[in-house]
Parts: sequence; C-alpha cells; structure tokens
Amino acid sequence: MTYPKASLRIEFGPEQRIGPGKVRLLELVAETGSISAAARGMDMSYRRAWLLLDEMNHMFKEPVIAAVTGGSHGGGAKLTELGENLIAAYRAVEADSVQILAKRLGRVLGQVTRGGADKAESRAKARAK
Repeated sequence: MTYPKASLRIEFGPEQRIGPGKVRLLELVAETGSISAAARGMDMSYRRAWLLLDEMNHMFKEPVIAAVTGGSHGGGAKLTELGENLIAAYRAVEADSVQILAKRLGRVLGQVTRGGADKAESRAKARAK
C-alpha cells in the first residue's frame, strides 16, 4: 500500500455522498454481476447492499446500476455507463490525492513513525538496558 493516502468521501449534497465502501460495492457488482455476490464480498447483508445501491441510483438523474433480466443463469445486475464513470472518476481523484498529499505534507512525512512501532521499539530497548 502506498502512503500517504487519504480516505476520500465526496459529498454531492445533504445525505448524498459516496466513499470507498460504496465505490467498492459498485466495483464488486461490476465484477460479479450480482448484488448478492457483491454483498458477500463485502461481508454485508443483501439488504444493506441493495439499500446502498438504491441510494446511489436516486442520487443521480440516471441510475448507476441496472437489473439484468433472466436468461439461462437467472438475472443479475450490471453497472450503467454512469456507474462506470463514477468509479473511474472516484479512483482518479483518489490517485491524484496521493500526489497532492506528498506535495503538501513534505516536511511532515519525514516525522511519521511506522504506526508507533519506532517508539515502542525504543521504549523496549530502554527498558532492556
């Protein structure tokens, strides 16, 4: 994993937001063609996944996900063009944020410890002496 990184949440209005969880849910629907499989992939209930997807469908003038009817393997779900564009835009902004963080946090980054591991090691060594 590349650091620094930001957890990105985009707010389109009151109670209208997307973040890493909703984007990942959309990606899993695209990969699996199934809301159920996407929900399992995120360890959430089908109902929770459906509610999140329905929320996103109502957030925009056009839906981000559409039902696929029948066939020999039954129905499913797929992303609309807007859903694909939403994922692409989100991931592009997320990637851009890494460069912005590195630029803006230049002096700070040199002071970051390894999750507190440096301090813990120093304290342990001091106690051992």
